[in-house]
Amino acid sequence: MPRQLPVGAAGPRGNADRRVTRRPRGEDGHRDTKNPAPNNRLSAVDAAFLYLERKEMPLHMASVSVFDGPIPFDEFVACIDSKLHLVPRYRQVAVVPPYHLGEPTWQDDPHFDIRRHIFRVSLDLPGGQAQLEALVGRILSQLMDRSKPLWDLHVVDGLKDGRGALIVRIHHALADGISGTALVRVMLSPTSEGSRAIRKKRFRPPKRQPSGNALTATIGKAVQTTMESLIAAEATLAGFAQALLIDSPRNNLKGLLDLVPEMVKSVERLPFNESCSGDRKFCGAEFDFADVQAIRQAAGGTVNDVILTVLTRALARYVKLHRQSVVNRFVRIVCPVNLRRGTQQDGVGNQVSFLPVALPMDVRDPVQMLRTVATRTETMKRGRAADLVALAASCIAAAPPLLQALFWKSISQITLPLPLFNIICTNVGELSPVPLFAAGRRMIAYYPQVPTGCELGIGCAVQSYDGKLFFGLSADALAAPDVGRMRDFLYVSFRELCRSAGVRKAPRPVGTRAQAAQPAEQAPVVASESPAETTSEAPAQEPPKTPPDTAPAPLVMPSRDVALQILLPGPKHGVRRPPVPIGILRPAARSTGASGGRGDGQGGP
Repeated sequence: MPRQLPVGAAGPRGNADRRVTRRPRGEDGHRDTKNPAPNNRLSAVDAAFLYLERKEMPLHMASVSVFDGPIPFDEFVACIDSKLHLVPRYRQVAVVPPYHLGEPTWQDDPHFDIRRHIFRVSLDLPGGQAQLEALVGRILSQLMDRSKPLWDLHVVDGLKDGRGALIVRIHHALADGISGTALVRVMLSPTSEGSRAIRKKRFRPPKRQPSGNALTATIGKAVQTTMESLIAAEATLAGFAQALLIDSPRNNLKGLLDLVPEMVKSVERLPFNESCSGDRKFCGAEFDFADVQAIRQAAGGTVNDVILTVLTRALARYVKLHRQSVVNRFVRIVCPVNLRRGTQQDGVGNQVSFLPVALPMDVRDPVQMLRTVATRTETMKRGRAADLVALAASCIAAAPPLLQALFWKSISQITLPLPLFNIICTNVGELSPVPLFAAGRRMIAYYPQVPTGCELGIGCAVQSYDGKLFFGLSADALAAPDVGRMRDFLYVSFRELCRSAGVRKAPRPVGTRAQAAQPAEQAPVVASESPAETTSEAPAQEPPKTPPDTAPAPLVMPSRDVALQILLPGPKHGVRRPPVPIGILRPAARSTGASGGRGDGQGGP
């Protein structure tokens, strides 16, 4: 068994791996007087993520990136250290006032040390998929230290074929999926030269002003905050009512009310809706974004509709895997919705609402399923379901900070008879249409992660990058120990949707990652079965002990063609079994074309 160093271990060179470039002297502080600092007060949504978090429910977002070579640790640390002043929020800690009499605030950390945030982890050569996924799960299982800014990076080396990896964690109180890309923009650059360190400004934390009677000031701010929240809730209510009256209010409300019975009917547990332990597992999948766009052109819908269709059909297979029926059953999926407008895209903190949608799991035809998803999501959008959720959140935010803290802390301890929803699926959007670099290394894969917990045993995050659509599946090790099967079902469901829509493999544009030779396509028994046909599983083919030399595998994650061969009959729910070992496939030959990016003008979701 390969030896794996503890999280944060410095590697064989000891403390030498944690050196950083000496800071230049005699420069100004990090604050830019032309760009005023953001509001240091946590919003009610930001604070809720602090109050909700517990051991069984770590509330940090994450991503797993794979690079074409090992990341030079010292150079990478120096690069981040030289650019971190561009996002000053990542130098601040969350401070909660005594007795929760006021809202938490962001305050500069006077003892900030970047070596407490960037760590090196070395896997024993050759580090494979199982070792990397085990490391990711172990890191995601840990609560973040609130005595320092709520983010960290783990630089991983020792992967097979000389590749490197980067594991990023950002607490949800600090950012949502959109604003979390601010740190990614600091780490990565569209050119190899731009990913190097720059001349940095010396950080000097501002002196704290004497506050006099701190208790009186805190109470005064709490009263002021409550009044502002009440006014904001009233404005949200007025905006919601006005929005309903603008565009065909009768039809919008009728369509929304027609879905209410199904929304109520979908309140039931799926196999992974169980109490969570806090131990996490992680795996990912990838698809050509050109195929997604071809599906849209052939069958209609949006990128989000395609994602939800693939996910729903994969969930149906997972439910059947655990010997449950999908006939007349719905899955309730909650999709975060970005509330930013225009120039607010780079704002910090959380500015999201949630769009709930109930989707049937017994639709046999993939294209018909896509159209069903498109109709239901459009109905929920026209009915302003996300605005209704935002209105409810604004009402909670209008309560005094102390009551908000008590509400969120108590609700996380309550086990409901039935879950409010089954799974969260977030489409973060486009990271970059062209390749990105870190310390001169090219990033070849980017798998996002969304936190899970509170009887949500599986979470799904999706993001596009460099002509690919990446799925990241996070799961609780107790509630969904076989989350790898969900990853396999995603590949099968996507391939079925492509076939049903008449989409063939799209040619890869010049300038992107090299196209490896595709093996002859096989038709597993499970792939030909519609989710609604039966509740029993036919035995699938055994996976090959060694993958074919021609299989496309630019990443440490298995390719879709290999995934189609590993659909073994799984155990009944709650029975553990060791995962099926999957070897690391040989890398594809690198393209001789220019590495400057795409030429098709393809946009993000």
